[in-house]
Amino acid sequence: MAHSIVVIVGSLRKESLTLKIANALTKLAPDTLKLSVVTLHGLSFFNQDMEAEPPADWVAFREKIQKSSGVIFVTAEYNRSIPGVLKNAIDIASRPSGKSSFLGKPIGIVSNSPGPLGGVSAAKHLQNILPGISGPILGQPEIYLNGVGDGFDENGELTKESLRAVLRQYIDAYAAFVGKHYR
Repeated sequence: MAHSIVVIVGSLRKESLTLKIANALTKLAPDTLKLSVVTLHGLSFFNQDMEAEPPADWVAFREKIQKSSGVIFVTAEYNRSIPGVLKNAIDIASRPSGKSSFLGKPIGIVSNSPGPLGGVSAAKHLQNILPGISGPILGQPEIYLNGVGDGFDENGELTKESLRAVLRQYIDAYAAFVGKHYR
């Protein structure tokens, strides 16, 4: 039986590299994982005043995560951090206090940037934000993807073999991590 994994895309741009990377991971995942890409379009802003009666989009987003066996964050780096839309999604899914939808879920983090550092600051910020509201975070291998702009064709299909190898290594390690968690 395959473990259901939610892949949260931390970018709203239609042609974002982040979305292309998330889609590539779904095709490279071993049979033990079933990846479902979730974009954050239509997710309203977090407002604690609305917690008593959360909007339907919050409830649906939380339920997707709660029903999953794990979560992979695929994020770009904006101004040396995660995009605001991703932080908003984390705030929504981690509330109410003590009832985070991420609790107990094995977490993967994949960052990317067109620059030379591969989104390392965004990944590190996620590593700072998630403890206490999530399950265990895969520590090795770390993955900070740089220069990925030429890795996809006009249809968004992965074409760069070196990128394919790195993504396959990561998703295989994540699958093993999830497998150990659910023994």
